[in-house]
Amino acid sequence: MATKHQVIFYPVGNGDTTQIILDNGKRVLFDFRHKQCAEEESTPEIDLKAALKKDLADAGKESFDVVAFTHADNDHIEGSTDFFWLEHAKVYHGDGRIKIDQLWVPAAMLLEEATQEQQSEEFVLLRQEARHRLLEGKGILVFSQPEALMEWLEPKLEARGEALTARDHLFVDAGTVVPGFTLQEDNVEFFCHSPFVEHCDDGDIIRNSAALVFNVRLQADGRTYDYMEVGDADYCDLERIVDITKYHGNEDRLAWDLFNIPHHCSYKALGAEKGEKDTVPCEKVAELLMMGKKDSYIVACCKPVPDIKESYEQVQPPHIQARRTYASYLEKVGGRSFLVTMEEPNANKPKPIVFEVAAAGVTWTKAASSFGSAAIVASRPARAGA
Repeated sequence: MATKHQVIFYPVGNGDTTQIILDNGKRVLFDFRHKQCAEEESTPEIDLKAALKKDLADAGKESFDVVAFTHADNDHIEGSTDFFWLEHAKVYHGDGRIKIDQLWVPAAMLLEEATQEQQSEEFVLLRQEARHRLLEGKGILVFSQPEALMEWLEPKLEARGEALTARDHLFVDAGTVVPGFTLQEDNVEFFCHSPFVEHCDDGDIIRNSAALVFNVRLQADGRTYDYMEVGDADYCDLERIVDITKYHGNEDRLAWDLFNIPHHCSYKALGAEKGEKDTVPCEKVAELLMMGKKDSYIVACCKPVPDIKESYEQVQPPHIQARRTYASYLEKVGGRSFLVTMEEPNANKPKPIVFEVAAAGVTWTKAASSFGSAAIVASRPARAGA
């Protein structure tokens, strides 16, 4: 039977939740944002908890194979500590909570400081969960191994009578392929672009800069396609990624058929100035955008971005100037569509944006506007990936 994967983007407002469903049934969830108001029928955001629980139940699963939090900002973790089973405390067990077989987090999530008043906040609970799993030595991968984290971990390992290197296999460095998935066994591999050690060892931690960034290479019947999964990186972070990736001869890992653009269509992921009509991207970000392949797609996980006067004056993302720039580069590389999660099929009641990845290419399963069956926006004839 032909291989087919899915990449699903959920309409959660200015926030991120994306799921990869592999042909073999494994599920990888990137970020989680459930707004309480989404449980009301009158709001456009999806009831993410209900949608994911139904999806898992329909598949006969009780857990995600991987849940990856790109960073600890609220719009990437909101509602997660009420939804997931957390190993570190029994109060977060049971009651229909969904289990996480393996948690992926940037090192920064284990190092973040919190005031006494912040102890009940979600980023602190996830920090505790990540620390617990790392100490127990199972159910986690930590991306980057900064000295600051080892200074915290090594005395605890020593107290447990374990070698100081006993958890080294749970750390993943930038510029390497994540263990646990292979093209041979799973038809996928995850190449870690970021974070770098310097993101945690050079002073104050900036969540966006220290976030997870991946090239996800999906294989279908001998052909490969690339998905760029980016947190909220700004243009300086992307410049560094492009430079280092090229320096190490991994330029093919910058190519993309599908690109989840950073920071909810903010101009700050492109360049220093928003611009009047368009944002001018810095040189390295422009290089990255030009790595888009023919028939590629760009997805913005954000609120609607209408091309009206008020949008040009908007301070917070999404920014119409950024949208115009992304759309222009997509046209330059022969791409297909720029999509916004809160606009498809309409802004009143958006639905998840679903892509199928098969030998014939990446195709967008387009939901009907208000009734009728879904349509497939097909890619052009099959071609080899990078």
